[in-house]
Amino acid sequence: MKLKPSLTLDVAGIIMDTALAYGRDDNLLPLTVVVLDAGGKMIASKSEDGSGIMRLDIARGKAWGALGMGMSSRMIRDHLSARPTFVTSLAAVADGQFVPVPGGVLIEDVDGFAIGAIGISGDTSEKDEYCAIRAVQDAGLQAEPPQIDPEWQSSSLSDHEDK
Repeated sequence: MKLKPSLTLDVAGIIMDTALAYGRDDNLLPLTVVVLDAGGKMIASKSEDGSGIMRLDIARGKAWGALGMGMSSRMIRDHLSARPTFVTSLAAVADGQFVPVPGGVLIEDVDGFAIGAIGISGDTSEKDEYCAIRAVQDAGLQAEPPQIDPEWQSSSLSDHEDK
């Protein structure tokens, strides 16, 4: 049986490499990037040297949550922050593959159909999301959300103030 992928390994590789390049250009902490197809299957992942052991699971949870809820992980956080019981239920239903913080971005084709998701973890969630959005858009696809958080550069981890 032949299957026609809507998000190929080659395109996923371009998206991942571009996201990592943005991270290096902005001197971010080591990143892990995951790209899932529309069915939630992992197409590919990359972890930079020095990336923590939980980063793959966090990145996948961001992307998985975005696909499962049909919106970016930033929107999930914003929409559900006042509903912690529902968030806990979603995490249980998703077997822990649900991380409702920025960094999970839907990948849409030129017609606006979701064909996958990217999840990034390693620096602040806002910086992770910045790299994801830019990489998807640079690959000629649409990112949801399309707008970068204007405060992304000012976000910081307490132990990573100055790089």
